[in-house]
Amino acid sequence: MSISDRASRGAYEDKGLPGLRDWLARALASPWQPHERLVPDERALIEATLVELVDEVGCDLVLTTGGTGPARRDVTPEATLAVATREMPGFGEQMRRISAAFVPTAILSRQVAVLRETAEHAALIIKPSRPAEGNRRDARGA
Repeated sequence: MSISDRASRGAYEDKGLPGLRDWLARALASPWQPHERLVPDERALIEATLVELVDEVGCDLVLTTGGTGPARRDVTPEATLAVATREMPGFGEQMRRISAAFVPTAILSRQVAVLRETAEHAALIIKPSRPAEGNRRDARGA
């Protein structure tokens, strides 16, 4: 799920969804099916879309990109926490640590990871680094 006012209006091409898709294609060995959503920075819409992906579509993993900076319209962490049953604090800390190797302002990112549990299953919702950071490789190719 990519959260961007401008990309959702068509003002520029969204790079979040292709970045996540490319990273998942490299990282996962088992079969998977994407269910992509591009939404503006509107908290209620972000919350509703997360609920839809977990409760209705049945996603076990939801990755979001965008909306985690300090700007007033960056509400992805608040929307994610609002639909969560439990927070996974270590993920946010680790994502900021990894991002800091690529982006000096990584400390300003408000990355979060949560569980959303339903009667049928539990899903992990994560806001990882920007797609460009995830596509970079270190000297070992990792």
